[in-house]
Amino acid sequence: MSTMRTDDDTWDITTSVGSTAVMVAASRATETDRPDALINDPYAKLLVANAGTGVWEALLDESMVAKVEGMDAETAAIVHHMRSYQAVRTHFFDAYFADAVAAGIRQVVILASGLDSRAYRLDWPAGTVVYEIDQPKVLAYKSATLAEHDVRPSADRREVPIDLRQDWPAALRAAGFDPAAQTAWLAEGLLMYLPAAAQDRLFEQITELSAPGSRIAAETAARHADERREEMRERFKRVADKLGFEQTVDVQELIYSDEDRAVVVDWLNEHGWRATAQHSHDEMRRLGRWVEGVPMADDKDAFADFVTAEKR
Repeated sequence: MSTMRTDDDTWDITTSVGSTAVMVAASRATETDRPDALINDPYAKLLVANAGTGVWEALLDESMVAKVEGMDAETAAIVHHMRSYQAVRTHFFDAYFADAVAAGIRQVVILASGLDSRAYRLDWPAGTVVYEIDQPKVLAYKSATLAEHDVRPSADRREVPIDLRQDWPAALRAAGFDPAAQTAWLAEGLLMYLPAAAQDRLFEQITELSAPGSRIAAETAARHADERREEMRERFKRVADKLGFEQTVDVQELIYSDEDRAVVVDWLNEHGWRATAQHSHDEMRRLGRWVEGVPMADDKDAFADFVTAEKR
């Protein structure tokens, strides 16, 4: 098995980067079912159940997670952390959008939207347009699956089916995007799948398209040492083998860990934005979702920041 990235790789919802969207949706679904849920995503389970990726659907099965706990306590802690992290991340960026529309912004762009269901589940003010940019097959799967269940967007949702390595600004404009209007951008679950230079270029393009008063939110790319990445790979492979799952995607091979990657909050502050960062550790603890026993818990570089900024 190899999922190594190439300059022209592509994917649907079952392969490569596309399949990680199923993992994220599964975490949102399990959080939604909690009595003390931080978020409410009634569509996540629908999107996961039809995906056909096997191992990520197993996150919905509490008995399967219990089996992992019996096999390897540290791996089980990682699974619980992953679920809790996704819930906290979703909660943080939901609040970001609520603040943006409360300030009068009615143009939203979700980059590499995957199985994000915000265009369907959030309470958008009248006149809000939500642009979703992602691979054509990913967007087609989501819209078709939700349409089959009579789920309709709660905003004017517009698909922009294009790879972010292509001329996505032109495709966005063609879909109706107005660069003169204030925009709320989101780069969630994206930057870790971009090389450092591509991250810089993405923010340059966003800056060029953003009117003063526009906002951006981003989840930064965490940094894992090579030996730690290999340890995590082997640990998950052992558990997957014991549970009888074929590991068709190696998430560690999808991620770029460039040492020279720009610090997002610094880059934005140097390029016309007022930016602040909230470390995910702190947000998880604030919301009561920190998981004890997680490897690398004392290494803050191994976990992401949540960055928000406003265009000056």
